[in-house]
Parts: sequence; C-alpha cells; structure tokens
Amino acid sequence: MSKIHLAIVVGSNNRESINRQYAQALAKLLPAHFSVSYPQIDDLPMYSLDLEGERAASVNRFTSEIGAADAVLIVTPEHNRSLPAVLKNAIDWGSKPMEKNVWFNKPVAITGTSPGAMGAALAQQHLRQIMGILGSVVLGGEAYIQFKPDLITSEGQIGPNSRDFLQAYMDRFVSLAETLKG
Repeated sequence: MSKIHLAIVVGSNNRESINRQYAQALAKLLPAHFSVSYPQIDDLPMYSLDLEGERAASVNRFTSEIGAADAVLIVTPEHNRSLPAVLKNAIDWGSKPMEKNVWFNKPVAITGTSPGAMGAALAQQHLRQIMGILGSVVLGGEAYIQFKPDLITSEGQIGPNSRDFLQAYMDRFVSLAETLKG
C-alpha cells in the first residue's frame, strides 16, 4: 500500500475545540499507511484580492500543505447555521487564483460535531456545496455527530457508541482517497 497523506483541517480556532478533539480521535481510525497533518488556519489574513500579489507566508504555507496532501478531512463546528469564518477564509485562500485551486480534484470528507442534536449538519451541508463548486471530490454520505460525553474516551479514541458508524465512514473515505491516488 502506498503512503497517503491526509490533511485534517479543523474549522475552529478554539484551543479547547471539541472538533479538534474529534478530529484527533478520527485520525486514530485510519490505517497505518496514512500520515496526518493539521494545517493551521487561524493565522491567515482575511482573503482579499489586494493581497494576492504578495501573499503572506502563512497563506503560502497553508496552500502548500493542502496542495501536497493526497486527501483532506474537514472537521467543523457550526456557526450561525453555517461554517465558521476562519474556515471559509482558509477555503477562499486555497481556491485562488482559480488556476492554482488546491481543492480541485482533491478527495474531501466532511464531518463535525456540536452539543446540539443536529451535529453541525447545516455547516456541513453548506461546506459540501462550497467544496463541490471548487471541484473537490466530496465523499457522499453524512456524519452529523452530536457531541456527548461518551463520544471520545479518556484515551482520545472514538467511544463505543459511535465507533462502528465512524469507522465505516472513515473506511469509505480511505477507499476514495486510495482510488483517486491510484
């Protein structure tokens, strides 16, 4: 099996983010031939065409990390029934200029968690639309996860009540990433 590099983008800039904890637990469901990185997004300047000519080092670092990844997992909270501004900003930087869109043909899986019963569902739906427009190959299916105390064990693993469902979701994503890497 060839190595596959997965960039896990956490759509939160909160240090104690439940989505960061969830993302780290999901990474433990991956097979051994996957390597993982967590590109930083909270240091990116707000996207502006005026900044395109002299991109900040943080923007170049982020777009290089996403461009080099074989696949991307986006784990996001929901802000006001949509995705967080920090995540949208990162997506915008990665999509510009159009001929250098780092999201194009990239396998992408989307999930997220929230304390609410809808599990960040609307943010994920909105994100699915955005990534599709940018030409990503978005994994079908849904992973709307309500954050409950038993979601993540004290060892940082996905808990037994959600493990089978999330393992199946990640297995489907692994298969997509492997297929597209060829």
